Amino acid sequence: MFEINCDVAVIGGGPAGLSAAVSAKKEGAGKVLIIERDYSLGGILQQCIHPGFGLAYFKEELTGPEYAGRFIDEVLDAGVEVLLKTMVLEVLPEEKLIICVSSERGMTKVNFKSVVLAMGCRERTRANIMIPGTRPSGVYTAGSAQRLINRQNAMVGKRVVILGSGDIGMIMARRMTLEGAKVLAVVEIMDFLAGLTRNRVQCLDDFGIPLKLAHTVTRIVGNERIEGVYIAAVDENKKPLFDTEEYIECDTLLLSVGLIPENELTKKAEIKISDITNGPIVNQYMQTSAAPVFACGNVVHVNDLVDNVSVESITAGKYAAHYALGTMPDIVKKVEVIKGNNVRYLCPHEMNVSKENEKVKFYFRVLCPDRDVKIVVKSNGEVIASKKAKIINPGEMENIQINMEEINSESITIEVIKEA
Repeated sequence: MFEINCDVAVIGGGPAGLSAAVSAKKEGAGKVLIIERDYSLGGILQQCIHPGFGLAYFKEELTGPEYAGRFIDEVLDAGVEVLLKTMVLEVLPEEKLIICVSSERGMTKVNFKSVVLAMGCRERTRANIMIPGTRPSGVYTAGSAQRLINRQNAMVGKRVVILGSGDIGMIMARRMTLEGAKVLAVVEIMDFLAGLTRNRVQCLDDFGIPLKLAHTVTRIVGNERIEGVYIAAVDENKKPLFDTEEYIECDTLLLSVGLIPENELTKKAEIKISDITNGPIVNQYMQTSAAPVFACGNVVHVNDLVDNVSVESITAGKYAAHYALGTMPDIVKKVEVIKGNNVRYLCPHEMNVSKENEKVKFYFRVLCPDRDVKIVVKSNGEVIASKKAKIINPGEMENIQINMEEINSESITIEVIKEA
């Protein structure tokens, strides 16, 4: 069996993996190795040819391939090694071993001192949401349609309905329109937008594409090819109101109904998983319940902006390098992180207080939209950090930063409260 030794192994060559690998190398790690199952680096960014990336991180607007290209250049310049077309089968934290396979080398063992999980996420399919009806061609996830059009130059349809107002779905509404298709409706089961407001404006409003909130697809019609869908309004329990049902004739249905972290490897390694995000539970170093294993990006929680993925992954790479070098911060105590009013989840999920005065940024999503609110962090009932927000929405990530030295109890609570 082919065998490789490295200091830091990174599983995944998308935006998270690229950022983590560069960070680990800059932090002093010796041999850093990226393992990627695709034939090139860049991950999902390779098919995201639209602009809108890098505004926060690079302070300029880039396309997905341009954003990935900058980190790929850094990876190569830093001397990070890369294994392409290589599928990881198992991560064994106690043995510090990765088992993977490729057509070139066959079965391969990778020995590491620390590893970063950066496998990203995948789309929910029709099977996940169980839409009734026949099983004709013409039903795609939005990301699959994006890849077909942008990377393989294959048009997927002419009369399109999109289920779900996630960012990929709205972006594909614009992309299909620009390619000459007619997008008849974007249908969203919630009564609020699932993606970024800017995508609604730029991808739907600017093209006159109707958005039907609190609606869903009730069934699919067609045999060999989809011929149409029935849609209906839903009640407060998200159950269809069949007396509102209407038929839309179409040849294509795109599904943009949520993303799932790619955590088969994480679960197999018996790493603790969040019930809410379905990603590994991490502390502020992006370290999982298995000490040599770090995780970052959409494999931990689904982000709205790739810029946030890069920042989070730089942290993961930094501390993966410290773990490999034996220079992790000395931990004084653990602090429980509690989600309060209108907070769906928090990342990091846990916090280790060290002897250093660290600043920790928490990312989270709210449960429901609101306006004119305050994000508050409390320790022992005392406010240690706060910030105002004009508008909050579940489709957009929020964040707040705290100074660790201000924590005066065994727990902190982060909540969203209405401004007085």
